[in-house]
Amino acid sequence: MKNNEDSLNSRLRLFVIFIFFILIAYTYKLFSMQIIYGDKFKQKSQNISKRTTLIPAQRGEIFDREANTPMVLNIDSFAVDIVPGEVPRQEFDTVISRLSSILKIPVSQIEKKLPLSVRRDFRSIEIKSNVDYSTIVQVAESIDSLPGVSWHSKPVRNYVDTRSFSHIIGYVGDITADELTRFYNKGYTSNSIIGKAGIEKQYDEILRGTDGVEYRTVDAKGRYIENTTVVTPPKMGNNLVLTLDKRIQKLAEEALGPRIGAAVVLKPTTGEVLAMVSYPYFDQNIFGKEITSSLAKELFENPDKPLLNRAIDAAYPPASTFKVIMNTAILNEKAFPPENAVPCLGEIEYGNRVFRCHIRKPGHGKLALNEALAKSCDVYYWTVCRDYLGVEKIVDYAKRFGLGQSTEIDLPSQSEGFVPSPKWKERRFHEKWLNGDTMNMSIGQGYTLASPLQVANMACMVINNGIIYKPHLLKEIRDPSSGEIIKTVQPQILHQENISKEVFDQVRYAMNLVTIQGEARFPMKNPMFRFAGKTGTAEVGLEDTWHSWMMAYGPYDAPPKDMIVVSVIVEAVNGWEWWAPYAANIILHGALANQTYDETIDYLGFRQLPAVVRRSE
Repeated sequence: MKNNEDSLNSRLRLFVIFIFFILIAYTYKLFSMQIIYGDKFKQKSQNISKRTTLIPAQRGEIFDREANTPMVLNIDSFAVDIVPGEVPRQEFDTVISRLSSILKIPVSQIEKKLPLSVRRDFRSIEIKSNVDYSTIVQVAESIDSLPGVSWHSKPVRNYVDTRSFSHIIGYVGDITADELTRFYNKGYTSNSIIGKAGIEKQYDEILRGTDGVEYRTVDAKGRYIENTTVVTPPKMGNNLVLTLDKRIQKLAEEALGPRIGAAVVLKPTTGEVLAMVSYPYFDQNIFGKEITSSLAKELFENPDKPLLNRAIDAAYPPASTFKVIMNTAILNEKAFPPENAVPCLGEIEYGNRVFRCHIRKPGHGKLALNEALAKSCDVYYWTVCRDYLGVEKIVDYAKRFGLGQSTEIDLPSQSEGFVPSPKWKERRFHEKWLNGDTMNMSIGQGYTLASPLQVANMACMVINNGIIYKPHLLKEIRDPSSGEIIKTVQPQILHQENISKEVFDQVRYAMNLVTIQGEARFPMKNPMFRFAGKTGTAEVGLEDTWHSWMMAYGPYDAPPKDMIVVSVIVEAVNGWEWWAPYAANIILHGALANQTYDETIDYLGFRQLPAVVRRSE
């Protein structure tokens, strides 16, 4: 009996000792958590209960070269969000219905953004952007019946200058899933606004700035606790100053008028783009709104392609503007004596085809090189380029002038144009290159294609004695707060050719003859300035229908740094009026004389022009 009692007492003592050690361990753990590591666990508990909200940064503003008034700025707006995981399941339909009523959007539109697969997520999903302040007030007044709903500031782009600026500046929009996948590591989120076209896309990372963050602590029911907010403010994106001159841009826009086509104005010694017009254009501000599917469809399916920047993204047969390259090649290669004349009877027979000059019979008569360019005689170039220069040299010089290659302008897309060759034709059509192909190519027809910007660069090479500077639209990057210049874009050489100055002197002389003795003497007549250039009339396979080209520069007798280059194309879809040389004269004169469009056409006598019904080179 005594042994049993001793055994029981022994077990009780062991049990008491065990409980004692457990209490000591538990007490130590509590002491450790509350005293030794208290701050650490407090921080962890706060992090778990913190609500994080991104504060979108305002995008940088965009200015023209004078940097006085922004062409693009930001206006205050809001976006409404929902955290689906915070909406009780039984209240989901009710919350969506209430939100639909306040935001004035269909329930289906909200449900589309909240599929079943995300309804238990605790990430914030944007329901609607571009929401005005009065609507946010309604959301705030109903917030107790809208669990999971919140809002944040989301500035909207306001494009002050639209019309012909639309293709250059571009527009922004909500980031797509594909874009988020590609740019996630650069700090973009599912709610980011991103550049979609033009300068907005090209320099998106410079313009977008750095988003801020707001940390707020919530209780177990998700209610905000006062005095717990910590804010890291957003940093506005940098401002951009472009090379564009708004005065010249407006002048070029009015000179081109409501004609489908394009115009480019460059400073040849720097590559700065002073104006770039493509018609038709569009209003970028529609992309800052809730664009409807019908409006988007109308814009994207418009047969006139208003979203296409014809100045750089379209390519056309360069027609007789290509003869400037041929003059350079003939002189530099000494392929044919420039003083020797070639008889033009208005047409020549070759093979089983008759090649007709643009003036038809009886032709130009006998012409040497300079006169051939001035009067744009096709027969001269057909003969000399076929029999003396040859296709390989034609292809070589076309590429040396930058055709068939990127101009590397700072925009997201551009056409490289096309320079055909015998090898290409054989691969493409399984046909041999014929002398007829050489004849077509020598006058800028056939398969050769160039953009208006590439044609402008042709003139730049002639002016700069073999140098083409990279065309660019960005002039400066500036700090948005101080206005301090962060970066200035310096001229960069795109192409440089070892062709003698004497050759280019002769080419420039012949280009001047075009405007004072040749086909363009009437539309390019100007009492104040001397110009040089080359017309072009591109065949498009339709009777009495042609593209109208003019590539020109001036003042002809000024130093290159004081010159400007203009390239204009008016597409064949417009009624034929041979308008490109008239538009070029207007742009050159107005830009150099600091006159408006109306002042210029009155000075030049272009207010009432007779209709042009015949083909002109």
